[in-house]
Amino acid sequence: MAMTRAEDLSTGRRVGALAFLLVGYFCYAWAWNTVDILRPYIRDAAGLTLQQSGLLYTVQAAGGLVGAIMMGQVADRIGRRNALMLALAGVGSLLLLQMAVTAPLPLLASRAGLGFFMGAMYPIVVGLYAGMFAPRTRGLIAGIVMGTYNVAVASLTFIAGQVIAAGMDWRLLYWLGVVPLAALQVTVWAIPDDRRLLAWGAQPGAQTMARKLPIAEMFLPAVRRKTLLLTAMTGLNFFAYQAFTGWATTYLKDVRALPADLIGQVLGVQFIAAALGGFGWGMLSDRFGRRAAAWGFVAAAALIPVYLFVPLSPLMFVAVGFAYGMMLSASAVWGPWLSELYPPHLRSTAASIFNWGRIVSMLAPIITGALVPALGMAPVMLMGSGAFLLAAAIWLSLPETMTR
Repeated sequence: MAMTRAEDLSTGRRVGALAFLLVGYFCYAWAWNTVDILRPYIRDAAGLTLQQSGLLYTVQAAGGLVGAIMMGQVADRIGRRNALMLALAGVGSLLLLQMAVTAPLPLLASRAGLGFFMGAMYPIVVGLYAGMFAPRTRGLIAGIVMGTYNVAVASLTFIAGQVIAAGMDWRLLYWLGVVPLAALQVTVWAIPDDRRLLAWGAQPGAQTMARKLPIAEMFLPAVRRKTLLLTAMTGLNFFAYQAFTGWATTYLKDVRALPADLIGQVLGVQFIAAALGGFGWGMLSDRFGRRAAAWGFVAAAALIPVYLFVPLSPLMFVAVGFAYGMMLSASAVWGPWLSELYPPHLRSTAASIFNWGRIVSMLAPIITGALVPALGMAPVMLMGSGAFLLAAAIWLSLPETMTR
């Protein structure tokens, strides 16, 4: 079959494809966070207990983990554009289905299914943009993708507040599912066929699609240690996030006794900083290498004890929260880095490693929650600092994919 080099695509063609991917990513981020932002309304409508409502996130995360593993491999076998069409169809239809599902078991099942297709979005999107763009721009693109995610969550939060305050049905927010279904109709036109596209810098004759079970290649003796270390690194990231950020609201309210409006400011500024930080770390990694962003995790680890144990004024709390958010977003560069650590025909499967750590995000609240009564909240949250340092150490020990 005739092959086209990514370098030969016009800038407009590649930027247009990226814009299309960002629309899909916005929808994925919106859909993923409905389980948290709309949780009290879902709970009341379905008559769920607090434990059952929390289980919605667990089954969604489990579905996301399975989807990342399975669909990442499907993308590397049948083409990432084809896999993207499957993911858009699943996200759109199952998000719309949430309007009609109210019974507990069907609700849990539909959330698991929605999680499956949402988990596919990250490895597919990374695989596509990593193939179309030069390595020197992938970090910036990764920052744009992370920024899109954060903008989607902020939009959902704001619009949900307006809809509910106006007395409208909160289920209207699920109508965004129409967007990925509409996008599905023009995917073939918007995204170049990666089965016929030589990734940026690849030589003619290079393998473009995986020829066997892709995940098996990632555990061959030559790369097995690297795969296991990357899996541990992503798991530590999720554990650190859940140990510290997951308890932040409770800590600020119950331990520091901050008023609700100040808590909102601290967490809101942190959220904005994460969006901005993605751009900064992305550009830094394009200039100095992907491992340079590991120092963001080191800085995040240093900020956690300041947050927990240093007497801070309200303004300083906001400032420390902002700095922590900036450092936390260093993981934005993992998308291109993971895809560059393995051969091009494994790009999506490699990027799915990011989501392999989600199994830890499901267990972390259970582990830390059990330790809080015995150790206290601040010492347990401090475990996030240690996890960030271990993740940074692994990050710095692995190969660099960018050359000065």
